[in-house]
Amino acid sequence: MQSGQLPKAKIYLDTNRTIGTISPLVFSGFIEHMGRAVYEGIYDPSSPHAGTNGLRADVLAALRELNYRAIRYPGGNFLSGYRWLDGVGPRDRRPRRRDLAWQSVETNQFGTNEFMEFCKAINAEPMLGVNMGTGTIQEAADLVEYCNAPPGTLYADLRAQHGYPEPHGVKYWCLGNEMDGPWQIGHLDAAAYGAKAREAAKMMRWHDPSIQLVLCGSSGCMMPTYPEWDRIALELCWEQVDYHSMHYYASNSDGDTDSYLALSVEFENFVDTLTGVLRYVKAKNRSQKDVYLSWDEWNVWYKATAPSDLQGGWAEAPHLSEEVYNLEDALVVAQWMNVFLRRADVIKIACLAQAVNTISPIHTTRDAVLKHTTYYPIMLFSRLASGLALDVAVKSPLYQTQKFGDKPLLDVSASYDEERGTGGVFIVNRSRTESIEAELVWQALAPRQINAVYQLAGDDPKAFNSLDNPNRIVPVSVNPPVMDDKHVSLLLPPLSFTVLETRL
Repeated sequence: MQSGQLPKAKIYLDTNRTIGTISPLVFSGFIEHMGRAVYEGIYDPSSPHAGTNGLRADVLAALRELNYRAIRYPGGNFLSGYRWLDGVGPRDRRPRRRDLAWQSVETNQFGTNEFMEFCKAINAEPMLGVNMGTGTIQEAADLVEYCNAPPGTLYADLRAQHGYPEPHGVKYWCLGNEMDGPWQIGHLDAAAYGAKAREAAKMMRWHDPSIQLVLCGSSGCMMPTYPEWDRIALELCWEQVDYHSMHYYASNSDGDTDSYLALSVEFENFVDTLTGVLRYVKAKNRSQKDVYLSWDEWNVWYKATAPSDLQGGWAEAPHLSEEVYNLEDALVVAQWMNVFLRRADVIKIACLAQAVNTISPIHTTRDAVLKHTTYYPIMLFSRLASGLALDVAVKSPLYQTQKFGDKPLLDVSASYDEERGTGGVFIVNRSRTESIEAELVWQALAPRQINAVYQLAGDDPKAFNSLDNPNRIVPVSVNPPVMDDKHVSLLLPPLSFTVLETRL
């Protein structure tokens, strides 16, 4: 490269070369009874923004813009000690309990039926978890009856008495949470968990054969029992479940930004390993059915992980793990979602943990809502990625990382939706200093035009949004390039996430 010349890259897109259908459920969220996620987050009757049902209208508006397709609830670690009957019925009769998971006081003023109203308000599917810690398989089955059965039996009639005569029709159910973790209330080893989950699944399906079930996988790829836990649990439950969960929280605690910006390598390794386990168990069990991956907890989480950020001191809605996200975090989130597209063949559910306040892209005060940097890549992917994921070929300059060796400066994914007549290209430039001249080449069906280009960028990887400066890191529209015989050229600034919206 000559002095003063920008590095160049080529991105090849071919609508005949696809990976799989992008499941809308990869654009989903998670609400746990942790910190201020529920109380002072989505539900706050004392807020001037609250409606008659206690839900905050300004928070609902921000969540609708993210267009979450499903919301996982009520946990998380909280789930493994939760008694669902505490959260239904007249509020003045609901018990106050100590939540052992986060050492907080749970008032139970928000429960199953309030959650259903919340999901309707943001047009998202409910995804409920059943307690596989202190809970029994009977209690799990009873909750399915309460939610999905027509009136005429005990728990369905109880739901009707609580003001909901029509079944909620909950389709997606999680068989516990992180049961491989010694920190989990009622922790089980893989064999004990698999046996319990299998029997719970049978009872739950007998109430409603249409439900889809998510089995607990390893709570992280660094667990000493990974991936053996996954193999054992899947072998026991393969025919009873539809998805296998995976959890991962990204960290730059050592301040190595170059390696941090290449973390998609680790994300894909995690997916590759579990995909291999799925294939092995399917073959060993001589099964004809498939089980897919549900990445139902994922996010950046490392700044707010001190003991004081995880233990509530037996307070109501304590401020726990209220992470402040910066530009480099947003670029990692964008790459994570690139991985969801690049592995669309096997990843069918993904839930950002969490939705409001607690490790979340949205932060609330009594009077205001702040959108962190990570809000924007989630919004852009959710809005523009649909249809089929393309198998993109990228020729990019390399850069050096301490953890992963030499890696491409560009991280790319793309989508193609013939039915909607749209496409999307999603590009992260990991370089901290160099703009890159990228040439995009469509090798089969080219778009008629580039409708819009959005860029999220900055010169400081640690830059963040605040209540005083809420728009420091936000996407801006740039002039769309003109197609020239299936080619377009685009300048990608350093530390940037660029999205092209195309019209077929």
